[in-house]
Amino acid sequence: MTSATELPAAAPADHETGTTGLGTSPLRTDALPKALGIYPYAADLWAEGLLWGAVLRSPHPHARIVSVDTAPALAVPGVHAVVTAADLPGGPDGTPDGPLTADRPVLAAGVVRHHGEAVAAVAADHPDTARLAAAAILVEYEVLEPVTDPEAAFHAAPLHPDGNLFRHLPLRTGDPDAVGEIVVEGLYQVGRQDPAPIGAEAGLAVPRPDGGVELHLSSTDPHGDRDRTAARLGLDPDRVRLVVTGVPGATGDREDLSFQVTLALLALRTGRPVKMALTRAESFQAHNTRHPALLRYRHHADAEGRLVKVEAQILLDGGAYADVSAEALAAAVAFSVGPYTCPNVFVDAWAVRTNNPPAGRMRGEGALQTCFAYESQLDQLARQLGVDPVEIRRRNAMTTGDPLPTGQAVTCPAPVEALLDALDASPLPALPLDDPEADWLLPGGPGGAGDPAAVRRGIGYAVGMVHMLGAEGEDEVATATVRVSGDHATVICAAVDSGQGFATLARQIVQSVLGVSEVYIAPVDSDQSAAGPAARSRHTWVSGGAVERAALMVRHQMLQPIAADFGMSVELLTITDGKITSYDGVLGMPVSEALEGRELWATAQCRPHPTEPLDPETGQGDAFVSIAFCAMRAVVDVDIELGAVRVVDVTVAQEVGRALNPRQIEDRIEGAVAQGVGLALLENLRTEGGVPVNASLTGYRLPTALDTPDVRIAALLEERDVVAPFGAKAVSAVPAVVAPAAVAAAVRAATGLPVGRLPILPEDATVPA
Repeated sequence: MTSATELPAAAPADHETGTTGLGTSPLRTDALPKALGIYPYAADLWAEGLLWGAVLRSPHPHARIVSVDTAPALAVPGVHAVVTAADLPGGPDGTPDGPLTADRPVLAAGVVRHHGEAVAAVAADHPDTARLAAAAILVEYEVLEPVTDPEAAFHAAPLHPDGNLFRHLPLRTGDPDAVGEIVVEGLYQVGRQDPAPIGAEAGLAVPRPDGGVELHLSSTDPHGDRDRTAARLGLDPDRVRLVVTGVPGATGDREDLSFQVTLALLALRTGRPVKMALTRAESFQAHNTRHPALLRYRHHADAEGRLVKVEAQILLDGGAYADVSAEALAAAVAFSVGPYTCPNVFVDAWAVRTNNPPAGRMRGEGALQTCFAYESQLDQLARQLGVDPVEIRRRNAMTTGDPLPTGQAVTCPAPVEALLDALDASPLPALPLDDPEADWLLPGGPGGAGDPAAVRRGIGYAVGMVHMLGAEGEDEVATATVRVSGDHATVICAAVDSGQGFATLARQIVQSVLGVSEVYIAPVDSDQSAAGPAARSRHTWVSGGAVERAALMVRHQMLQPIAADFGMSVELLTITDGKITSYDGVLGMPVSEALEGRELWATAQCRPHPTEPLDPETGQGDAFVSIAFCAMRAVVDVDIELGAVRVVDVTVAQEVGRALNPRQIEDRIEGAVAQGVGLALLENLRTEGGVPVNASLTGYRLPTALDTPDVRIAALLEERDVVAPFGAKAVSAVPAVVAPAAVAAAVRAATGLPVGRLPILPEDATVPA
């Protein structure tokens, strides 16, 4: 990554003015073991007497289960147990599961509703034996017609006792009869992006002497997973312990619960440790994807291009089970106009059930789909008016204090115009050299490009927004404990570092507050106090806030006797570079000396201000804690004869509230841009009749190093959010939301074509002769 400008230095707080701590960029705590290949993941675990688990999955997207015969599997030598839905507490009709709505069975009973749904599981003494035995289970299906078109779900027979509609959310604000002098319309589609984590799902379950079970998993929500697993197994939560192993990539939920419950059930049934490691093909079946979307938009504007009214219809395909579709729909509706002001907004949005793969959390769920649509609409409006695409966005830019269409005032910093100005001032990349050796720079690479004269360069802009933390009344809270002994500190917090770098941040917080250089981050397990899921960029806020509060309490314990000895208040003492000093310079004491022979500790919680559900009739309500913004400029080269696209450069201007770790922010932005570029040009889990046809890393195209553009930082604006701990905002979700829209805008500029779907296919970028 290169930077167009220097990163602004983070302004220090009153307790952090040294060379370590917040505002610096230390090496990640897990960097060296990961680089050396010694970092422990669930797939690496082993236990004495280990058995291997395997799952039988449905080959049909929709079918009635007539019968299940497990005898052939039990007859396979080396098989120790076979379980079906009938073996769960409560039998086949036992308690279903789901993060928001409990509608998903652990193992299918009676009906399968998507391809790859788990039906039965086997434990055996070898992984190959387990898979062979699972394949030997005889299941008689009555194949049913799948519902795969989300528009057809409205009129189809119910696929589930709960029906086919997860949520309908209308939004009504302003005058429905308002019209503009300029009207633009568009129909937009977003495909099914798979998270495709670098490591497939794996886990180890170990039975406990008390009849409970210990799970070792790459969970991103240890307490939520523990509680739901215990409920499905009919156990008290204190008899299920979940230990978090290394998380090999996560951009939302890491594993569906059926994996965890089935693994635990096999361990309890056999009385032996059971390990399960999914193949890549199984991994595609075991986790959720991004919601495919269909969006119809109509924008009204005056003669100057200022928005008068926005009308939209949004349809999200939630797949077979509810998961977080209702939450994603709320974000799609609230951000349906984007970071722009408009007095009149009328939206109808639906999330529906189909027999397609289930959709769930994935960076910016709901917000990404609408960002592509409203930014495409602004490009169309700019073309009709003959206005520069940056200028049309400036004229409509939201500022702090403006309302969302939901009526909620944006009280956090919203420097949308400043972000656009930073992009506009950033230099553009140079054109490719006229050099035969630079063929690889052309779309399609060496031998893949046609006539170089057919290559056109396009420049596109996009601005987007995401909410941070949970929404619509969800209670957000995290607990942390900080212990200090001698010259080192320990942080105990059940916040999972899923790649976002929370462990490094926690270390920096304690270094800043206490001046202790050696900070140990305890491994995460469910015996610790809850910190909530690693989703929606929440751990920097709630878990980081809890760590800071606990550290401040310890700081007060440490400084109070010293201040009393010198007849001054604690507030007159500062800690810098491991040294305690007084305001008058009389006192200068190393922190290690102040802590000698003492052991201090404190536990604290952080809970942001409450939110409320959106009104089911009008979509109004203060549903979000805070919002993050990002602007992006993409530069692409397009072979207009072949439709091949190469993303040359992506320049980012983002408001981060405060740069707690500038290097880590750059890394997170670069990764998010790569994921966004993947959706823009490559990634789509395609289905035929509900059956995925490219569920492998050869069929599902992910961006490689050659597909990932140069990512430059035009600006990281630091306008602190006064209600957030440290004033910091989310980093990784919003660039992933904006990148697809920016790339689409650049392809649109290069080709003059409308570009109404993601990913952009060659035919979408081919200009007719």
